[in-house]
Amino acid sequence: MVYLIFLLSMLVDLDHLIANPIFDKSRCSINYHPLHSYVAIAFYAMGLLFKKSRILAFALLLHMIADALDCYL
Repeated sequence: MVYLIFLLSMLVDLDHLIANPIFDKSRCSINYHPLHSYVAIAFYAMGLLFKKSRILAFALLLHMIADALDCYL
């Protein structure tokens, strides 16, 4: 079940489809796309406080960390 939740957390990238252009290698997705905004990241972090949302919140935060690494490397 945890594996499925981690896989489904990749759906957060659907917000890339509303960007123009959809892919830009020089663009940082953090705070550009709605589900990658600082506000959304704060909600993901708050999800760690609740047992029922902890796994999903952790998966989403790992996703944001991976996207942030893309910005700086």
